[in-house]
Amino acid sequence: MAEKRDYYEVLGVSRDASDAEIKRAYRKLSKKYHPDINKEEGAEDKFKEVSEAYEVLSDSQKRTAYDQYGHAANDPNFGGGFGGGSYGGAGFGFEDIFEQFFGGSGGSRQSPNAPRRGSDLQYRVTLTFEEAIFGKETTIKYNRNEECHTCHGSGAKPGTSPVTCSKCHGSGAVQVEQNTPFGRVMTQRTCDVCSGTGQEIKEKCQTCHGAGIEAKEHSVKVTVPAGVETDQQIRLSGQGEAGQNGGPYGDLYVVFRVQPSEEYERDGTEIYYELPISFVQAALGDEITVPTVHGKVKLKVPGGTQTGTSFRLKGKGAPSIRGNFTGDQHVKVTVKTPTKLSEKERELFQRLAEESGQTVRANNEGGFFGKMRDMFDK
Repeated sequence: MAEKRDYYEVLGVSRDASDAEIKRAYRKLSKKYHPDINKEEGAEDKFKEVSEAYEVLSDSQKRTAYDQYGHAANDPNFGGGFGGGSYGGAGFGFEDIFEQFFGGSGGSRQSPNAPRRGSDLQYRVTLTFEEAIFGKETTIKYNRNEECHTCHGSGAKPGTSPVTCSKCHGSGAVQVEQNTPFGRVMTQRTCDVCSGTGQEIKEKCQTCHGAGIEAKEHSVKVTVPAGVETDQQIRLSGQGEAGQNGGPYGDLYVVFRVQPSEEYERDGTEIYYELPISFVQAALGDEITVPTVHGKVKLKVPGGTQTGTSFRLKGKGAPSIRGNFTGDQHVKVTVKTPTKLSEKERELFQRLAEESGQTVRANNEGGFFGKMRDMFDK
């Protein structure tokens, strides 16, 4: 397996980069390598690499751990990612030793027949740029483990019931003698007959074969909040996996991924748009139609506008995820200098040059045209 690159190197920022610098670098690179835009070989891998780097460096706790321990800090296979509680920070504490030799952490063991909550699930929803701005309602379908409809979770054939395990007598665990560096000790292990449930099923349900659960396709309606951004998520209570022994269902976390726009850039609630205008429009001024996600609006460009000038369209940005305000759209003007002129246009510009007292050189590298081009290129 190839060695991971340094996250700061992946994003092209310094190790003391601010949160804003990290976010800007991520936005630029994620758009460049997004698989929906970049079809080159390896683009998707680079997109994943950029996303992974941003996930760590955008989180203050993960970033601090990464700065101290490198990639091992967030590796779940390396001491739990330094998640705490391990002896000496080495990811292997006294609890691990105790459990290996004595079969437990020293605390009281939960009853194997106690209700247990089901596992949580995650589902990723891809949105268009506009869908993320305005929100939507959609129905998603996914597979999950549900309570068996035949035995209602007992695992036993209808008309029968589970009985107390004959080997562990309902405890779910058995004592095993084991050789250790400390001598021969008794360790506690999960019962191999009842698999830790404390109960035996003599006649298993024909639908779930004793598991008490069955895999089924499940659908649920999702309301996408207006203003959502990539990697934000919502929790749908009780839409995860089925619980055990009558325990509640887990939750479903719906994580959003927003496709980039070919027209707009977005930073939170602010939207940015680049508007090309002609040399004449910049010099004389004009009223121009500008597209926004909310529809087309009129923008007055005053005469003498320089390239790079930015205008603000109030309330034409993205709504706040909390719904209490809407951002603005920023329109950056780019003046396009003419490269080819008709004879009539050339005559008009020459007359304009004479009126302004400017000289015109044949190659247009200096004089009136050069100065005008330089002025609008600044």
